[in-house]
Amino acid sequence: MPKKIALLFAGQGAQAVGMGRDLAERFSVAAQLFRQADEILGRKLSDIAWHGPMEELTKTSNCQPALYVHSIAALGALRDVAGEFPITGAAGLSLGEMTAHAAAETFDFATGLKLVQQRAEFMNEACAGTLGGMAALIGAAENDVRELAAAEDVDIANINAPGQIVISGELAKVEGAVGVAKEYGIRRAMMLNVAGAYHSRLMESAYEKLEKVLADVPIQVPRFPVISNVTGEEVKTPQQIRRTLRDQVTRTVRWADCMQRLLELGSDFFIELGPGGVLAGLLRRIKNIDVVSVADGGSVRKCAAML
Repeated sequence: MPKKIALLFAGQGAQAVGMGRDLAERFSVAAQLFRQADEILGRKLSDIAWHGPMEELTKTSNCQPALYVHSIAALGALRDVAGEFPITGAAGLSLGEMTAHAAAETFDFATGLKLVQQRAEFMNEACAGTLGGMAALIGAAENDVRELAAAEDVDIANINAPGQIVISGELAKVEGAVGVAKEYGIRRAMMLNVAGAYHSRLMESAYEKLEKVLADVPIQVPRFPVISNVTGEEVKTPQQIRRTLRDQVTRTVRWADCMQRLLELGSDFFIELGPGGVLAGLLRRIKNIDVVSVADGGSVRKCAAML
C-alpha cells in the first residue's frame, strides 16, 4: 500500500553549526537555495549556518532564516533523489509553520525567507523590550499546568506531547511557577535558555508588526494541507493563513493537536526536515509510527530508499 506522507518542519532550538553544508556539497538544489538566501538577505547566512560560531547562529535573526533554508534545502534534496511524491499534510513547529507553507507553495521561497527574517527581527525586538523567560514542565497533565499558569499569571507556550508542556511570560513569574510546580503534581520543571518569552503576551509588539507585513504578502491556497499551530486544523484561505501566522506569535503552539490531525488525515509515514530529530522524538511520544529525520546527504538517501 502506498505511504501517506506527512512533512514536519523544525523550529527554533534545533539549530546546529554545520547545518546544510553537507546538503549543499552533495546537491546542487541545496547549494542554489543557500546562495539565493545569501543574495536575498544581503549577508552570508550560509557561512553562519555552516561555520558558526554557535552564539551567532543562535541569534533569532540568524537562527530562524537558517532553519527555514535548511529545511527547504533538505526537502529539495529528497525530491532530487526520490522524485516527486504525494504529501498528505504538513506541520511545522513555531517558525517551522512558515517553512511548511513555503513547501506547500502558499508563498514562494523568497517571499517566505523575507517573512521569516522580519518575524525573527520583530520577535528579537519584543525580547529586547521585555524581561521574559520560559520553562519546560515534564510529567505534567494539561489541566494541572493550566491551573498553575492561571495562579502564577504566565502563558502556556507549547503543548508538545503528553507530559511535555512549556510555559512563558515575565521572567520572575515563570521562575515563581517553576518554584511551586511540584505543588501542582508536576514531576519536573526547568528554566529554558532562551532570549525571551516566545508564544506569550510579551510578544504583542511582534504580533502587531507581523500583522501589518502579512497584509501585503501574496498568499495562495496551499497545495496540500498545512496544519496551524494555533488551531490544530488545516488552514485553507489566505485570510485564515494570515490570521493564524499572526496569532501564533502570542498564542499556544498546540503541537500534539497538530500531530493528531495529521494522523486523522491518514498519515502513516512522517518525514522531519531540519536538524536535531526533536520532532521525531515528540511524535513517538504520541504514537509509535514510522518517522525519519532528514538533515544531511546520508539521511536523504536513507529516506528516499524508504519511500
